[in-house]
Amino acid sequence: MALTLCVVCMVFSQASFAGNIASYYAGSYTYTSLGTVPGVPILYGGLTLLAGNNNELLLGGGANGANGAIYEIGVTRGSGGHITGFTGSATLFSTAPYIDGGLAYGPGGVLFYTGYPNNTIGQIKLGSVSPDRIDTVTGMGVASSVGSLNFVPAGYPGAGGFKIASYNGGGFYDSSLTPDGFGTYVIGAATLTASPGGGPEGFVYVPLGSALFPNPSLLLAEYGLGTVIACQLDGGGNPVVASCQDFVQGLTGAEGGFVDPLTGDFLFSTFGGGNQVVEVSGFVAPAPTPEPGTMLMLGTGVLGLAGVLRRKINR
Repeated sequence: MALTLCVVCMVFSQASFAGNIASYYAGSYTYTSLGTVPGVPILYGGLTLLAGNNNELLLGGGANGANGAIYEIGVTRGSGGHITGFTGSATLFSTAPYIDGGLAYGPGGVLFYTGYPNNTIGQIKLGSVSPDRIDTVTGMGVASSVGSLNFVPAGYPGAGGFKIASYNGGGFYDSSLTPDGFGTYVIGAATLTASPGGGPEGFVYVPLGSALFPNPSLLLAEYGLGTVIACQLDGGGNPVVASCQDFVQGLTGAEGGFVDPLTGDFLFSTFGGGNQVVEVSGFVAPAPTPEPGTMLMLGTGVLGLAGVLRRKINR
């Protein structure tokens, strides 16, 4: 019976992954699954490209668990530079306990990640193989537990801002970073700026000038609703909730996300839902930005499988 149940669960997981571009955007954007990533343990967390190397992917594995970590794997690129798959098997990049949907480089080349369900933000310096700093952000005003984070790129409203999204609280927050003297940063008090709800996870800023996005916008994975939504930005780089509409529908476990700097493609991971990496093409390539190691200070003052899956689905 146990084996039968396991097989049924796997079939359901793969089948339930299927998603589609919402009708308004379907004529301009295409949706492709790149499949599972060899060597990365399920469940998947946040993802981004390695600083200084656009052909190396970083992806959270074992997400939401004490043994969560970030793994590195090469990517293949095809026509137009679009990512088409993976090379070899992933290797351990750094431990990252409880990693969730947030994974992004910040000032000084520090790699930031979110931890669920303990409401933490971790920081990993260049060359480190474990977090150099981990902060619990409950006392900083972020409703437990955090789901994701990112930094507003140059050229957008609120450029340089450090943004945090709370999965359980459904809120979007502004915060700040101040050097702590050790190459990492003190996270400042957070201010609630929007409440998109839906279990927010990974979010990215849409490359400016992309089709059907006349105004600066972001894409936000709503894990709890099985969607990725598109929202216009206010003057601080936060989502205008009244403007939000579905961009991708019919997902299971929409998790982390990043924008490929070479193509503008939006890539996101799934926590469950087949544990896939998905690529959405049709965006323009973003304007070049400084390497993470040369970024200026941001903001004011400068960012058991079944049991885990049940907790996240029901949280």
